[in-house]
Amino acid sequence: MAERTKDMTTGKPAGLLLSFALPLMAGNICQQLYTMVDTMVVGQVLGVEALAALGAADWLNWMVLGIVMGFTQGFSILISQRFGANDGDGLRRVTAMSTILSAMIALVTTAASLLAAEPLLRLLNTPEEILPGSLSYLQIIFSGVVIVTAYNMMASILRALGDSRTPLYAMLVASVVNIGLDLLFVMVFHWGIPGAAAATVIAQGCSCLFCLWVLRRLTVLKMQKSDWKPDSVLIRRLFQLGLPMAFQNAVIAVGGLVVQYVINQFGMIFVAGFTATNKLYGLLELAATSFGFSMATFAGQNLGAKKYERIRLGMRSALKIAIATALVISVLMILFGKYVLLLFISGEPEEVAAVLEVAYTYLSIMCSVLFILYLLHLYRSALQGMGDTVIPMVSGIAELTMRISCALLLPIWLGQFGIYFAEIAAWTGAAVILAAFYYIRLHHLLHGIPDKRIQVTHDGIVEDNAGIP
Repeated sequence: MAERTKDMTTGKPAGLLLSFALPLMAGNICQQLYTMVDTMVVGQVLGVEALAALGAADWLNWMVLGIVMGFTQGFSILISQRFGANDGDGLRRVTAMSTILSAMIALVTTAASLLAAEPLLRLLNTPEEILPGSLSYLQIIFSGVVIVTAYNMMASILRALGDSRTPLYAMLVASVVNIGLDLLFVMVFHWGIPGAAAATVIAQGCSCLFCLWVLRRLTVLKMQKSDWKPDSVLIRRLFQLGLPMAFQNAVIAVGGLVVQYVINQFGMIFVAGFTATNKLYGLLELAATSFGFSMATFAGQNLGAKKYERIRLGMRSALKIAIATALVISVLMILFGKYVLLLFISGEPEEVAAVLEVAYTYLSIMCSVLFILYLLHLYRSALQGMGDTVIPMVSGIAELTMRISCALLLPIWLGQFGIYFAEIAAWTGAAVILAAFYYIRLHHLLHGIPDKRIQVTHDGIVEDNAGIP
């Protein structure tokens, strides 16, 4: 089997970034496809109440997923740097320690999320008629956290090595399995919301096994017994990279939970409308996350190789591509989004019309400034690839502040219309902070200015001298 790693320290940045991002984009489309099919099947077969139940569970599900993804993405930063520095021994050690830490995090997260699911749903003032459906969905999804963690760790390792094709193939496998099981469990076996959740967990397990099959065949990761010996210094460094990213995602999710709390107060129709649009949010964001992963790997490998000018050139190319992509998606969604939203909604004509009005208004407002979300992902990922996970964490706090402020204050003056702007405000606050600090970090690297907190050692590896503030 041919090696699927990719060296991003040579060649034209634009071509490398696109060739890396396109398979990720296709993989994200597959992932969004099976997420959307979940919602479509539930919304069309079980109705608006079941659709609202999925929506009420969204942010809690995202919080747990975000914590897991934060840690695994943080771990992959050091993996990409070691790969860029051509440090085979260090690469294997980092991978081994990352695997051990991921297993521990998965077990703790599973237990905590299962215990907290019902109390948090009640704290969020989830309407009683949809609470049982939301809870059953979360209990099944949270039972599969170990599988989700394993997939995200393996996908992060592969991306750090420049392989964006395997995660694509894994998502293709998961999509086919999930769609087939959705139809079987919900439409044939009539298992309802638990059936949709079970289909998702099983599909994630299939994608996990596929990534494992590929990883075991990579010669650069032929592990030795000594690689698994605990390394306290390395473990501490991995936590310094992963913890701020996990905290950042958790903070963002807290803001989302506050928004969900406010939305819940407007009733089931409003919740269902927001749910329909949030299922399209993944389509709006999928290219942004793909470009972000691409930029993180590009920046990490070139930092390890001490090719700092290439980071600047790569970002310049990425910004042009990302902004153009965001504008195309915005236009398409404004023109055709209403028809896509209808795929999620069923019920009485008046009920469908009310839900659609909420959903399309929210979608149109987000699409009008979608490019801001793309800037956010690029600057955040570049900083993370350069070894800085603290500023992205600070940007997460800014997102929290803006999202909560708008969610709580704007409805006072604008009614339910005000809640539509919470997400845009969160993007803007975070993007401004990330852009400013990216250019400061890049200036320091290009001009050899020592950073008091983050420095690059003789072998090109980023070290955090002050730890986590």
